[in-house]
Formats: sequence, structure tokens, C-alpha cells
Amino acid sequence: MTARFNNSDAGEFELVDPGENWLVEAPGDIDRIEACLTGVAFAPHRHDTYTIGVTLSGIQSFTYRGAERSSYPGQMVILHPDEQHDGRAGDGGALRYRAAYIAPGDIQGVLNGQALPFVEDGVSIDARLHRAAAALLGDYERPLSKLEYQDALYDLAFALQAAAGAAVAIKRANREAAAGARDYIEANLTSGFSLEELERATGHCRWQLSRDFRAMFGTSPYRYLTLRRLDLARRMMRVGGAIADVAQDCGFSDQSHFGRMFKQAYGLTPKAWLTAVQRPHDHSRTI
Repeated sequence: MTARFNNSDAGEFELVDPGENWLVEAPGDIDRIEACLTGVAFAPHRHDTYTIGVTLSGIQSFTYRGAERSSYPGQMVILHPDEQHDGRAGDGGALRYRAAYIAPGDIQGVLNGQALPFVEDGVSIDARLHRAAAALLGDYERPLSKLEYQDALYDLAFALQAAAGAAVAIKRANREAAAGARDYIEANLTSGFSLEELERATGHCRWQLSRDFRAMFGTSPYRYLTLRRLDLARRMMRVGGAIADVAQDCGFSDQSHFGRMFKQAYGLTPKAWLTAVQRPHDHSRTI
């Protein structure tokens, strides 16, 4: 069955059937993937982004917020930043899905300082979310233009807010301090620093800053730093960087530390992730 948009710590990723398991990234700057899995599972992990996904075929099963969830063809998967989840084919057959990973800061830019919306259940049939996701995931073969992404992002942010319910505003000074902390982190990815240094850089109490950062970006400053380092590591691995060298260049203490952090973030070891993205795939299904 093909989905159409309308209004209506486990083990390592195991390639059980190499011909049926693959992960391909869409072209362009927006982090979008299509994956096909057969009888395999992602270990429990956390992103620091929103996951906005659609199940194309099979059953997408996962554990989220202490409960077992399942998404059937055409249904949406909406995961909040920094919420632990896993992933597997629910019926033992082939699971195929698409997902976009949206930075909380992008959602914040639209909502003008309101706390991030939280969609409780992880699975949705909300027509507003479907329309927004279709703009992100429907035309998968080409990169999205900046204006096209911004238009889809606007619709997505307000669809998330409507699905989540009442919004809470964050004071302007707190928003500015959190944004300053984010900028400091991104400028110092390979350096070690503390909350005291973020406090000095922003002029904001370290503990209040930590709370505001979580409200703005959905994760802690340390987790944000780790995920940005891992983003850099994935880019380096894609162009042939050796895993041990990548670990050192991206600020991890050693390859073992890098491997643990990578698996906690993506549910796969670095080697398994690299195997999946390099495996041949097909585009025989469309949304």
C-alpha cells in the first residue's frame, strides 16, 4: 500500500536482508530521509529536532513516552525534540517511511518566542499536519528552495501549535539569552566549555539560562553541543572521513565515546549508519 496525503538500549542496526534495507537522504540543505527496513530496529535514541514523518508502507512501530505506538500507511509520526524512542517494522515485513528533521530554532522563529508545541501521542492523522508535511516530504527528488521551506515551516509551526493546544510565552530577555547561548555553542563546537562560560557570554544566570534554553530549543546546552558535533561528524563521514579521525576532529574524547554518543542520537553505530546510507535503494513509491 502506498501512502497519499489527503484530508482524510536495543542492539545495533542489523542488516537482515541487504537488498531491502537502506536509508537515503534527500538533496538540499533540509535534513530529509527515506528509509526501508525489514525486520530491523533502531536502538533507543533521541534527536534534538522535531521528527515529522509519514509511513509509506508496512507498519512503523516504536516506543515513545512509555507506550507502544504504531503508525500505518498514510499516518504521521510527530516526535518532540529530546524524547527517547526506538523504531522497527511492526509486522515483521518491510517498513518504508519518509521523515524531515526540523530544528526547534526554526519553529521558534515562526512562533516568536512561544514555548515549543508538544504533540503528546507521537502518531497523528491531523489534516493540518498532513498538509504541512506534504510540502516538506512530497516532492522528495529535488531540494527545497529557501522560500519553499520557509512557507512550509510557517504552516508546520502553527499546525503543531494547534495540535498541541495552549502556548506559553517566554520573556524577550530570556529568548535573547538562549539564542546567544546557542550562537556561542555553534561557534565553539570543538571546544570544551561550561555553563559558567555561557553565563559570562550571555550575561544571564546559568540555571535560568539552562531552563530557557530547554524551552526554546527542546534540549539542554550540552545535548545541543553534542548533536551539533554529530551533525558535523556525519558530514565528514559522508565524504570519506575515517571514523577515528572524525571522532577526534569533532571534539570527542575517543572513538568509543563518539560511537556511544552517535548511537544514542541516531539509534545506529557510525559504521551501521554509513552502511545504510551507502546501500543501493529505489524510488518506486511516491507520496
